[in-house]
Amino acid sequence: MIPLPPAPPPSGKLIADIEMASHDGARNQFEIWIDNDTEKSVRPRRLTYQDGRFRTSLLGSRLREMPAQSQRGFPFAIPGRPACDSTARSGTLTVDYTVHGEPKTVTVPVKDDNDVIKRVTSARCLELNVDKIAHLSWADEVTASGDGGKGSTGTMTLVIDPTGRPGSTLVIDSIVGNPVLSPGEHGVFNANLTITGDQPPQRVPVPLKPTRCDAHAFGESGSFNAFAFNVHLDGQPGQFVLRLGEAGSVNAVTFAKASCGFLTSIGGGQG
Repeated sequence: MIPLPPAPPPSGKLIADIEMASHDGARNQFEIWIDNDTEKSVRPRRLTYQDGRFRTSLLGSRLREMPAQSQRGFPFAIPGRPACDSTARSGTLTVDYTVHGEPKTVTVPVKDDNDVIKRVTSARCLELNVDKIAHLSWADEVTASGDGGKGSTGTMTLVIDPTGRPGSTLVIDSIVGNPVLSPGEHGVFNANLTITGDQPPQRVPVPLKPTRCDAHAFGESGSFNAFAFNVHLDGQPGQFVLRLGEAGSVNAVTFAKASCGFLTSIGGGQG
């Protein structure tokens, strides 16, 4: 066997990039992962992310020691109102830390190869504009066909409460499911709904089925109550996520488990 070449020496830098898993989305946060590419252990005292797409700087949490040549992820809460008119395309991270008790500060660029910040701010700005037309929510109730047992089909209800102000037009093209819950036969419900602010309120039934009947999907999906809405707002395409409330989430999962009849494990067992 040919031996692998030796690892390159540490760069002596802190390297940062943004990631967002499904559980981060459920918690309305993203994570900045810091690679401590130095020869010394680093203990962050304060992490400050600055990006023109947010109105204020954001502070990281779960601060803990980073051994040399290790990576750690630090959560940052996503604010409710981004700077929707910003032209910024990237951000920086200022790390206040100590090394062997000595305080230091460094500001580093943050990579965002998956455009996490662009996606979350665009979606939130779209939500804010949609709210000017109508407030959208899911009702808590989830009904089921027949006796509600194995093979049953469920129904969620999309509640549309217009603001009463005429103007913009929202078209909901489709609603897309997640690894646990699917609207429609193939995970997509073709809504084809046109909404204006001066319409009366509506309650729209949306079919519901389990996406998969395996325990892994039910146990690991942090986005089980999230449904993506593909829309056009005044002719411009966009997508945002609308989540079930707490009671609706419980009712939807309870229905899905009953509709499955049993949940299979990775090894093929039943539960």
